[in-house]
Amino acid sequence: MVIDCGETWRGRLDELQADAIVITHAHPDHILGLADGSRCPVWAVGKAWQAMRRLPIEARLRRTLEPRRPQSIAGMRFEAFPVVHSTRAPAVGFRITSRRASIFYAPDVLAIGRRREALQGIRAYVGDGARILRPLVRREKGTGRWIGHTSVRVQLDWCRAAGVPQMIVTHCGSQIVRAGDEVARAALEALGRERGVEVLLAHDGLELTLR
Repeated sequence: MVIDCGETWRGRLDELQADAIVITHAHPDHILGLADGSRCPVWAVGKAWQAMRRLPIEARLRRTLEPRRPQSIAGMRFEAFPVVHSTRAPAVGFRITSRRASIFYAPDVLAIGRRREALQGIRAYVGDGARILRPLVRREKGTGRWIGHTSVRVQLDWCRAAGVPQMIVTHCGSQIVRAGDEVARAALEALGRERGVEVLLAHDGLELTLR
């Protein structure tokens, strides 16, 4: 199972040997790996498919997810929760369940609709690493809506409130990248200790076993 498929995977999808690809939203860094099409089914909500309509994905491989309607994909249960991030590329986060373990995955998020339901009983929250302490937000012209990215600190507060024991920080922004792994990891782990949440900084090749 592959969740999102950025441009660094363009021309390399065969390496993944994926049974399915699931898309959170249609920003280029999440979909351009599909610029030459796909050999496996691709799942996304209807609003994402509107933005991806020009991608050369065969009709038989285009599968639509309905928000808040669980769907079995490649042996796992996916439930899409709308999240606030962008109005041009409406996004969802996924509550994913395999056997008895559930995680929530939201790589770009300012707020989660129905957050209590989304995070209830999950083993790990995989979240937005754009900023550590302060959100990266702006008010959209025309609608006046706030869009962007919340901070890791706020997401850890969500985890504490929901009793989530672990957060994995992914899709990291320049603040974390420029600080370097050791400095960033120390800062993140300190925030986690204050809230009783274990924090891991995602990296290529990271494998976790959840029970």
